[in-house]
Amino acid sequence: MNAALEGIESSHATHAHTGAWVAAVLRERISAGKLPPGTKLSEQALAEALKVSRNTLREAFTVLAGESMVQRIPNRGVFVASPGADDVREMYRVRGLIEPAAVLWGEPDEADFAAMDAVIARARLALAEGSVPGMADANQELHKAIVATTRSASLQELMERVLAEMRLVFHAMATTPDFHSHYVERNAALVDRIRSGEREGAAADLREYLAAAEHELLVHIGAA
Repeated sequence: MNAALEGIESSHATHAHTGAWVAAVLRERISAGKLPPGTKLSEQALAEALKVSRNTLREAFTVLAGESMVQRIPNRGVFVASPGADDVREMYRVRGLIEPAAVLWGEPDEADFAAMDAVIARARLALAEGSVPGMADANQELHKAIVATTRSASLQELMERVLAEMRLVFHAMATTPDFHSHYVERNAALVDRIRSGEREGAAADLREYLAAAEHELLVHIGAA
């Protein structure tokens, strides 16, 4: 876990010493894949790296446990969660509600489309290089950018939490590049339809897209 903690000290700022700040730092490390599913979160190592008390760290664990990001196992400690079939279904239930709505009623401007185009370019490069993490990162950034067009801080925060939990599921697909590869051009087509004003069609495409991704994940973990 030491490598996953690199750079934490440099991010220590005015928000430190709060459970919310610690939860945000750990959530970012989990979302970035630096703390994979099953990783034991050592109270001593984290408290020293973050320069916080164990009580503050436990507050953060409580927040993350409520988000299904970590799991407390009696007499063993706290571990990064390994989502199961019910977790996958819940994630896609949330995504199926907020993402098509963002497509229908978001307010994308030229800066938003420029950001989406940049993400698609990174996804295509990752596909050409056969980089599964690169494709996964770009996929998440694209969906995050779509929800950002709602200009709703609450929806963006919810999406951030869901995508962080999705990252844990993606670890199960790390050796399955096809899972990510065939969504690269689907993402590009989705952005094209939004840009051209075909919002209802784009929202319908996105609902089908999310249903297909959910089914594929469930099949992979043997739960379909």
